[in-house]
Formats: sequence, structure tokens, C-alpha cells
Amino acid sequence: MVVKSVFENIGINPVAVELGEVELKNDIQEVQKQELLKNLRAIGFDLIDDKKSKTIDKIKTIIIDLVQNKNNDLKSNLSDYLSQQLHQDYNTLSNLFSEIENTTIEKYFINQKIEKVKELIVYDELSLSEIADLLNYSSVSHLSNQFKKVTGFTPTYFKDLKAIKRKQIEDL
Repeated sequence: MVVKSVFENIGINPVAVELGEVELKNDIQEVQKQELLKNLRAIGFDLIDDKKSKTIDKIKTIIIDLVQNKNNDLKSNLSDYLSQQLHQDYNTLSNLFSEIENTTIEKYFINQKIEKVKELIVYDELSLSEIADLLNYSSVSHLSNQFKKVTGFTPTYFKDLKAIKRKQIEDL
């Protein structure tokens, strides 16, 4: 809604606004593009219009959506999933991603999963076993090993850190 309002405020009515994409009826003038860029950056967004950046953004959007909303939809491996979604060879996608982002797609995917694990640990509604299952880990030990490799902490220690920082109301 915020992005849509930025477009509308400068007289551009988008056909559709979705995560990471805006569809327009017509091309916009350079003056409008500069104004749009300024207004989007003011709210923490950017305008992506070159092909490489669009592809990187699509890869990130697919991975984030996969981790946040479609946890168990990954029936094949990530490389096949991305190739199918983007209709491109995975090696091409992987090389482009590594070149631009200075990390691999796999590491980016793992980091997104670990961020989701942290979020779920903080919410404290699911056990580690349920989190491992939800995020398609083969076991709790696989999740724990990956968590420690990325964060330097075990999931249990991370959970205890949260508990230490959180004071009970009567202790305030």
C-alpha cells in the first residue's frame, strides 16, 4: 500500500503492486522516474530496473517467500525449484547471484532459514523438533548444527539468552 501510494502521489497509477514488483500500463518519463526514486528511497525502497538486479531480486523474493510462507513446498532441491520458478538454468542464476551478492544462493537460503528459526525460537510457541519439521530440516541435530555454524550459538543457548534479557514485570 505504501509503495502504491508513492506511485499515485506523483500521478502514476500502477496496474498491480506485489512483493518486489510494480506493473505499469505505460512507460514513465525520466522526471517521474527520478521523483519516484527519491520518494521510494525516503521510505527504504529502491527502484530496480536493470536485468541483473531484477533477477537477483526475484531470487531473493522466491527464497524469502519459500522460507516465510511455503516451508514444506520445496519437494525437490532448491536449485531445481529456482530454475522452474525463473525459467533459467541454475548455474547461470548461481553465478550471477554470487557475482553480485558476494555469497552463494545456498548460503543466502540457509541464512534466511536461520533467521526464521530465530524468530520461531523467540516466539517460544514451538519446540525445536517442530521448528525443524516446519522448516524441512532432516533432524533437530541438522538444524542445531546449521544454527551454530551461522550464529555461533546453539539454539538452546540462543533461547536462554532471550530469557535472560527478558525481565519479569515484578522485577522492573
